[in-house]
This record gives sequence, C-alpha cells and structure tokens, in this order.
Amino acid sequence: MPLQVAVGHSSLTGPRERNEDFCGVVTPEGQELENKGLVAALGDGLGGHKGGREASEYTVRGLLCDYYATPDTWGVHRSIDKVVTALNRWLLSQSARDPELAGMATTLSAVVLRGRRYYSAHIGDSRIYLLRGGELFRLTTDHLWDHPELKNVLSRAVGLDAHLLLDYAEGELQAGDRFVLLSDGVWGVLPEAKLVEVLLAQPEPQHAAAALTSLALASGGQDNASAVVVEVRELPPPSLRDSLEHVSQLPLPPRLKQGQELDGLEVEEVLHESRLTLLYRVRDKHSGQRLVLKTLRPECAGDQEEISGLVMEEWRARRVVSPFFPQVVPADERSCLYFLMTWHEGATLQRMLDADHHFTVAEVVQHGVRLLKGIAALHRLEIAHRDIKPANIHLGQDGRLRILDLGVALSAGETGAAAGNPGTPSFMAPELFAGEAAVAAHDLYAAGVTLYHLLTRKYPYGEIEPFQHPRFGEPVPPTRWRPEVPAWVENLLLKAVAKDPAQRFETAEEFLLALERGAARPLAAPARQPLMTKNPLLAWRLIAAVSLALNLVLLALLLR
Repeated sequence: MPLQVAVGHSSLTGPRERNEDFCGVVTPEGQELENKGLVAALGDGLGGHKGGREASEYTVRGLLCDYYATPDTWGVHRSIDKVVTALNRWLLSQSARDPELAGMATTLSAVVLRGRRYYSAHIGDSRIYLLRGGELFRLTTDHLWDHPELKNVLSRAVGLDAHLLLDYAEGELQAGDRFVLLSDGVWGVLPEAKLVEVLLAQPEPQHAAAALTSLALASGGQDNASAVVVEVRELPPPSLRDSLEHVSQLPLPPRLKQGQELDGLEVEEVLHESRLTLLYRVRDKHSGQRLVLKTLRPECAGDQEEISGLVMEEWRARRVVSPFFPQVVPADERSCLYFLMTWHEGATLQRMLDADHHFTVAEVVQHGVRLLKGIAALHRLEIAHRDIKPANIHLGQDGRLRILDLGVALSAGETGAAAGNPGTPSFMAPELFAGEAAVAAHDLYAAGVTLYHLLTRKYPYGEIEPFQHPRFGEPVPPTRWRPEVPAWVENLLLKAVAKDPAQRFETAEEFLLALERGAARPLAAPARQPLMTKNPLLAWRLIAAVSLALNLVLLALLLR
C-alpha cells in the first residue's frame, strides 16, 4: 500500500490588485512516489516589486519540476538545496539584467512526504504548521530583521542574496497528520487558536484551505491569502530507504576482537582494517552462516559524511543484485551501524599475485570476460565503481569472480565530496590527474590496467605513487614483458589503456565483445602518434638540435 494523502489549496488576491503568492502540489505515483515522494510548496513574492509574482511562481514551479529530475541517490534536502540554489541564481540574474525587476524575490516553504517521513525546507516568512492529535506545531521560523525600523522586512528570501541559506527539518509521519503551508496574509491575521478551530471543523483538506483564506480576508486581511493543506490518510510499510535512514542514527560498534559477539554474530577474524573502515568475518550463531560485517572505526563517531557514505554503500550494494558481486544480507535488528554481506572462500587476485601465482593468458582472458560482465551490470545501474584493481576482485573457490568494495562508488548525479577521484593512482586514467572527475568509462581503463598487470606484473605507464603528477607517453606493449602474449590480446589491452580517451572502449559491452571474439576477429594495432602530435616541444627541440648539428658541419666544411 503506497502513501495515501488528501490535498487542498487556495490562493485569494484580496484588496490588492495582483496576487503575488503562488502554491502547488505534485502527487506522483508508483516508483516516483516511493523514491522522491510528494511535494507541496508555497511562495510569497516580495510586495511592491514588479517581479514578485514572477519570482514566486517561477520558484515554486521550478522546485516542483526540477526536484523530480534530481538523482534518486540524493537525499531530499540535498535535492531541494541544489534546485533552489539554481533558481536563486536565475532570479538574481534577472534582477541584474532588468532594472524594473530589481528586488525580484520570494519566500519559499516546502514539504516533502516520502515513505514514513516528512522533510521541510523554508526561507522567508511564509510558514509551515503540523496539526497532530488536535495540537498545532509550528515547524518554521520567520526570517525577519529584528529591528524596530525594519519590522516585517525579510532578512532571507530566494532571489534576495547570492548566499542562499534555507532551514531544513525532518521527522516521522503519523496517520492523520495535517501539514499546513500559509502565507503571511493568513497567519498574520488569524491567531493559531483560530487556525486549529478551522482545521478541526473542516474534515476535507480542500474545504479547510478555502476556509482559511476566506476567513483571513473576511477578518480584515489586506494581503494575498494562500494556504495548502496536506493530510496523511495511510502510511506505507517501512521501505529500504526508511530503514537505512534509521540505521544512520545508530552508534558505531566498538572495536571487536575474535570471539566477541554483536547482535548474535560471533567474530571469527578481522579481515581488513583501513583508515576509516573495519571488515570482520562473523558467524551467525542462529543459522551458522558465515558473513562479512563492514563498519566504520570507532574514531569516526560523529563524522556524518563517513556515516552517510557507509549507509549509501549499503544502499548501492542492495541495488546490485548480481552473481558478480557479494550480496547484502538483511540485518533489520541492528544495535549498531554496520551492514552484512555474503562470505565466499577464496582470495583476491592481488593476494594470488602476492603468492606468486602465474596467470596464463587464457586465465587472464577468462577473468577479463567475467570482470567486464560485472562492470556492465554495475554500469546499467548507473553506478561507477571508481576503484577497479586486483585487490578488489575476488576469485571464489566456487570458481566465480566477484567485484568487491563499493565504498567509493558513485551513483549517477552524485557530486560534492563524494565526486573526487579516490582510485588507486596506477589504475587511474591520465585525464584524472588533470582534475577530470571519474565516471563509469574510467572503470574500463582500470579494467585494462588490471588485466595488463595480471599478465605482466607491470603497469602500462609505470607504477604511479600517490601525490605524484606523472607524464604519460605511449603505453609499453605487454609483449616487452611477456613475449608469448598473442597480438590480439596486446592490441586489445593497448586500446583499453590508450592515453587518448577517444581511442578506448566506449562501453563495457564493447570491451567484453572484443574479449569474447578473441583471435577470431582481432582488433587492429593502435596507431602510434607522431612525435610532433604527442610531444611537440620535444619534436621541435630535436629538429633544432639536428639543424644546429648540420649547420656546424657545413660551417666546418666552409672553413677548410
């Protein structure tokens, strides 16, 4: 059963010649309702300015439209902030371009109902109330200057300042909740006791909204009067997103040792410890199943960015239902912040290299086919792994190859701190060192370096240390290290790790097809760039040196 609501809205002009308020509600269905929720918004354009109505309408319409265009992986508040920040810039540009639109600004109050939670965003002096159990709660604070001569003058609004600062809040929903969005033409005239009286007397949200605006004008209101009423009729069952948001509020577990227990899970071994994360192999004492428990180090307590990152990693991992990845095991009764994944006996390809395993050409091709199938499954979900390397590729005793660690992965549309380039330098494409952001296509380059490394234990451009700023020439052919590598394999790998992104494989499917066709339909050897193209400075220096040498020879002949 999805979220069930009833909606009402009303906006009256009153004594003024022009209604500068604007309100709207979007009630999507299906997956969009589950992922993004319902949005209600109200704007009150600044009075006395030609662009007041335009500002409120453009802002509300823009939010209601563009919010649904933001990625599902973004949080509600992040999506609203990104959209309203862009709208704010547009209003400021219009004010700067047209003197008659100077001061084009608006208040904005918005509520999003998604799953079993509500989210609010607010700037200005329109208000959001919550009527729950017959009691009215005010969810917003008016942004007005606290000065006798500036009474009723906004200190914050959309379009008022380049630095936009919205107030955000969120909480749990209850059946019967009524969210009421009001312009100051209503709440400035009717006291809160009268608001409660009207809301309780009108069981239908549309009647309630109309009654509030009509009563405000009938009581002497001189401003536009607008109201939006959204009533929660039925709540949906808890969703994955809701449960994960709850998990993010849990404390981090203490550092665990072998033999200790947590939520019925017995620690058997510490598998890995990094600067931020801890991985344990645990055994479910009830089922006997071995699992991998991933959490943050206790020192990360209070670091909301890292906590959100771990929650997002679990969210992504749950979306990736594929035999080429470990699968998340539900852990609904968690007392601490962690998540569980399936455990598979075996070793990473890097561990096999460290143990002096010699990969044959046939093994590398076979592993490459499986790796590209896994990457293709990830890319179809619009997720970039961003750290493909032998240490993150596991070969199980069951013969299956699995891609590990989505900790630095990036879903489509994510930006900010998460959008840096956290990969391992030797596996990073040349353009990433120039500041370009890592995307799904760069996983294909890293896959090419991985296969090259499995064959040769070398890197196509040499090993690159952290914080090093390398200069890239031509990749070294793998036959320099392994002369028995077939020409078709060499051509394929050189294409995958080409310096120029335009010469590489465009998709995982294209790379996979080339591997599967093999010697039957080999790729042509990549064209080597002329020196003048790839290093014009060196080319001119050589030309100058040759010219100087010839001139010296000619001079010597003339002097004889």
